[in-house]
Amino acid sequence: MIGARVFSITTSIFFFPRILTRPVSRLQPAATRSVVAMSTTTSKSQEELDSIFKQKRIVRSTVRKSLKAMDPSLRTQQDDAIQNTVLEAPWFKSCRGLCAYISCKSLNEVDTSKILSKILQHPDPNTMAQKKLYVPWVEDKNSNMRMLHISHMDDLIANSMNILEPAPVDAQGNEREDVLQAEEPVDLFILPGLAFDRCGRRLGRGGGYYDTFLKRYQDRAKEKGWSNPLKVALSYSPQILDDGSIPVTPNDVLIDALVTPSGVLPISPRAIERT
Repeated sequence: MIGARVFSITTSIFFFPRILTRPVSRLQPAATRSVVAMSTTTSKSQEELDSIFKQKRIVRSTVRKSLKAMDPSLRTQQDDAIQNTVLEAPWFKSCRGLCAYISCKSLNEVDTSKILSKILQHPDPNTMAQKKLYVPWVEDKNSNMRMLHISHMDDLIANSMNILEPAPVDAQGNEREDVLQAEEPVDLFILPGLAFDRCGRRLGRGGGYYDTFLKRYQDRAKEKGWSNPLKVALSYSPQILDDGSIPVTPNDVLIDALVTPSGVLPISPRAIERT
């Protein structure tokens, strides 16, 4: 059992099985049979999809209430424990480039300020090399997010929602490097989320930004012949649900490992190898 509190939400996991349509009379023209079959399949799939989204909303609502109710001192203890675990992890120490989120207090996200400061202020003592850091910049409201390179915390500005993010251009007016256009791969993604389980399922906040970005990076890595980065999420104890509690769709990207207040929970085979 991982973390101080693990709770269960009774819901269902939905996948997309093959949908069998009702047999159509042979007296109908072929074109009509095709239209009826397509209509039935589309309708059935949409019903399943709507059900998944409804279940996700229920889980999100429950977890948000649990996060809001967390004792501030417990939150601070868990922030410190999680960040210290990341900083000491072999996969963090060995990475040369990474994408990481900038925590937002109003969203009750696990703090990343200590991790980001360590990356930007202190070169790796073993190699004296600076890790290359990319952080999120929301491009629009259609789930499009970019990961832009920063070198200092001063590169961050507050957006309209008071969330820190990099300006698309630096102080000299130069466009920041986009990780999807970089010629070198990154080794690690440090991801936020609202809920997780020990099978690697991740429930975001509903915008689809990270799932969309992760799929784009996977396509980029495949095109370049790169290995996919290790996907590691950070989680307070109330965010860790029983297996089977998080509804999933084919568009949801699984994580490789979860960092909790109790330590690292490796999930995928390559995460197990690196912990």
